[in-house]
Amino acid sequence: MAILRALYWQRCCYMPALRGLRGWRNHQLQAQRRLHRDIIEALKAAAGAENVSTATAVREQHRKDESYQSCKPPDAVVWPQNVEQVSRMARICFENNIPIIPFGTSTGMEGGVLAVKGGICFNLMKMDRIVELNTVDFDVTVEPGVTRKGLSNYLRDSGLWFPVDPGADASLCGMAATSASGTNAVRYGTMRENVINLEVVLADGRIIHTAGKERRFRKTSAGYNLTNLFVGSEGTLGIITKTTLRLYGIPESMVSAVCSFPTVQAALDCTVQILQSCIPIARIEFLDDVMVDACNKYSNLRYTVASTLFLEFHGTERSVEEQVQATEEIVKVNSGSDFVWAKDQETRNKLWQARHSVWYAARAMRPGSEGYSTDVCVPISKLPEIIVTTKEDLVRSKLTGPIVGHVGDGNFHCLMMVDPQDEDELTRNKEFTNRLARRALAMHGTCTGEHGIGLGKRHLLVEEIGAAGMEVMREIKAALDPKNIMNPGKVL
Repeated sequence: MAILRALYWQRCCYMPALRGLRGWRNHQLQAQRRLHRDIIEALKAAAGAENVSTATAVREQHRKDESYQSCKPPDAVVWPQNVEQVSRMARICFENNIPIIPFGTSTGMEGGVLAVKGGICFNLMKMDRIVELNTVDFDVTVEPGVTRKGLSNYLRDSGLWFPVDPGADASLCGMAATSASGTNAVRYGTMRENVINLEVVLADGRIIHTAGKERRFRKTSAGYNLTNLFVGSEGTLGIITKTTLRLYGIPESMVSAVCSFPTVQAALDCTVQILQSCIPIARIEFLDDVMVDACNKYSNLRYTVASTLFLEFHGTERSVEEQVQATEEIVKVNSGSDFVWAKDQETRNKLWQARHSVWYAARAMRPGSEGYSTDVCVPISKLPEIIVTTKEDLVRSKLTGPIVGHVGDGNFHCLMMVDPQDEDELTRNKEFTNRLARRALAMHGTCTGEHGIGLGKRHLLVEEIGAAGMEVMREIKAALDPKNIMNPGKVL
């Protein structure tokens, strides 16, 4: 009886308090719902009701990119039409402490567009104007909805082209945000070398131009390099709403070739020697035997299943002949096969389309598997060692991971295919990718040459940059985004 009286006393004492707590929680939940409705209405007023959606299907479409990572969808998706709308909506989010996730073509590989803390996804693809083309000055200004292929089509009759080519038909502003690279980087550089100016909306809605409004000079020594601060920032410092890019004249002659080698070492030794000979090669891509076999099956090709180089030469007719002759001599010294040529544009396009389809060719090797592409970059002299060691590591780890690389600048990718239901394989994959990154760091390289940090490589960035460097990055982040609403959870 004493126990029953005690329980009754506790119930009498604590139940009102419990009901009060539940009431407080319900009040908070209702307040959050009212706030959510008010914010959605404010966003609709800023961009139009037709450009704001909270539909489950739409939110689900914006929950991931090409990486293996996924999380809950954003709370809403908006499609701004111009920079003023981006600014107004960013201000609404800032005032209400709501995360902002910039979104383009979702072709990223490191989970850069995932809404890890919920928030508003800013899909920028309706801002698709080519603002200005200056053929004499070799530059063009575009909005985020303009993709790499879209710009190429626009430039077709101008005699100019934009060479940064990551393979995917990515948004050009998205490419700036991730500091994208690609097959032409060995000669023409990455986005860092080819972005002249950026228009950026900051977390609080302010609009800045990193090189000054409408500036499009080729060089400057005026102040801090704000442009390159935002190139590669992955949406964590601001929303890129316009970029001015460097263009190039279309070469008089372009010739592509493919040759195979008896070993990985021979192919990579050949690469290093070509670069050491100062041959101005435009593209030099490495595919290991596993990748070549997958490409043959996926793209209906008949290349020798061996370590293979895809090469391309640009210039005048005479200079291309000289480049080819010098390269052929180096290939022969390294026991390479005769070149398989692709001289006309249609054949060259087919060859490089096969190269750009390696991601899908790799996934076709194991239907039903999840793909995870990881990349590193090392000094050129370290390439043979790291790729040979990596292939040995793949065999020991019993993992499927064909290798493809922009080896002209020391960058290569392992296209990992894993069974998402196999916990042991997932663990082995994670351990392998960490070893690969740390192997690159030990060789004075970087844990990512072009994919970015996103969610998956934050711990590796700490190892690469060091404690003091990371603290400076956090201070920059805090200065530009004091409420941590810009793509939170990424990079830092």
